[in-house]
Amino acid sequence: MQTENGNRKGPGELMTKTNRRRGAAVMVLAGLLAIGSPLSADLPSAASTDWPEFLGPRGSSRAPATSRIPLRWNDRLNVLWRTSLPGRGWSSPVVAGNSIWLTVSNDRNRSLQLLQLDRLTGKVVKTHRVIQVGDPGKIHPKNTHATPTPVVADGSVYVHFGTHGTARVNTDGQVAWSTNLPYYHHHGPAASPVAVGELLIVTCDGFTRPFYDRLRRPGVTSPQFVVALDRRTGQPRWRKPRANGRHSYSTPMILDTGDRRQVISAGGDRVISYDPTSGRELWWVRYTGYSVVPRPVAGPPGSGLIYVCTGYDNPRLLAIRTGGSGDVTATHVAWQHAKAIPLNPTPLQVGDALYLVNDAGIASCLDARNGSLRWRRRLGGHFSASPLLVDGHILAINETGTTHVLDPGRRYRRLALNRLKGRTLATPAVTGNRLLIRTDRELVCVGRE
Repeated sequence: MQTENGNRKGPGELMTKTNRRRGAAVMVLAGLLAIGSPLSADLPSAASTDWPEFLGPRGSSRAPATSRIPLRWNDRLNVLWRTSLPGRGWSSPVVAGNSIWLTVSNDRNRSLQLLQLDRLTGKVVKTHRVIQVGDPGKIHPKNTHATPTPVVADGSVYVHFGTHGTARVNTDGQVAWSTNLPYYHHHGPAASPVAVGELLIVTCDGFTRPFYDRLRRPGVTSPQFVVALDRRTGQPRWRKPRANGRHSYSTPMILDTGDRRQVISAGGDRVISYDPTSGRELWWVRYTGYSVVPRPVAGPPGSGLIYVCTGYDNPRLLAIRTGGSGDVTATHVAWQHAKAIPLNPTPLQVGDALYLVNDAGIASCLDARNGSLRWRRRLGGHFSASPLLVDGHILAINETGTTHVLDPGRRYRRLALNRLKGRTLATPAVTGNRLLIRTDRELVCVGRE
């Protein structure tokens, strides 16, 4: 069997064999990312099998450097197990210890649940019923009521179901607390919570009124806001309304630049940096856009940059310097790009490059420091899931189960094209030498252990 460039490879050969020359460089890069990169609570070591939040450790979209997965797979090749999932949901799996966690909605979306699976066998250990909803209301048909990804920290799993509720679940399944954050989540819940220190940060960038139905939500005091909950009690530590914003669905990032820690949240018409302890607005950049989904992304170590996608209707990618104060729109946008920008998938930073896969299946590689285009190629299909860096390769899965395995570099090079049955809108997760792919009907574990 050959790659598109003619190199011979076995049908199930591990990715590491295609990337020996870059192996040491990837190890060094993983260590450097601890400086000036997103942080998540209770980070696992590089050798850990944990995948604690949306987009993995540090929210960085990359697996630990020790992870090894097959280069090729399909429904009959290199599948260790597959488990049918009850109900609906597009949350990504998260992993802590020997447990996989993901959310589903059942009983006509009135029962919001947390599934616990055995990491090694895929067996459903228990279904934890977290929140019961009288009338969930209507949402966008492409979305589900169980789309936000849980976050695992300090032996607890934190789940968010939009306006339906937010909860802390102990690993024995006991709900330690639950709380409601009333807002009109419009197209449905989507932004995932993040943990920083003793806080759980949740963005609630809703609409101004009911849209898909006439269901009025009691207690709505502001259409968009960011809130920090005490992780022990669920009580609000601070809450900041978004001034002059519009509805959005982006998961915030935690950035530690050495001199200060920031919560950076992209919303409608602006991205705002908050002090995580007080909620004070540190800086913001204005733009024109709404329904922002991609998570902000940290730039290369030492660059001082983050990258933000601006959403509908004319998406742009902004590279922003993070050292400012107040309104830095005119002074801290280092560069911007306006072609083939994703509306849903989060960009991926690798080395000195930024990789984009937009919803129409167009992949681009930009210079991460100045935004110049290195290559652009149409992959085919539609994409909602975000690309990941695993074993030195880029994995990009489209909405019909096809994963493109790309070699990061200054030239486009596809190494494999792997197909599974089912719809795939959730971003995969990595645990050790295993890749977890959620379809609309099951969780599939790819590996060679």
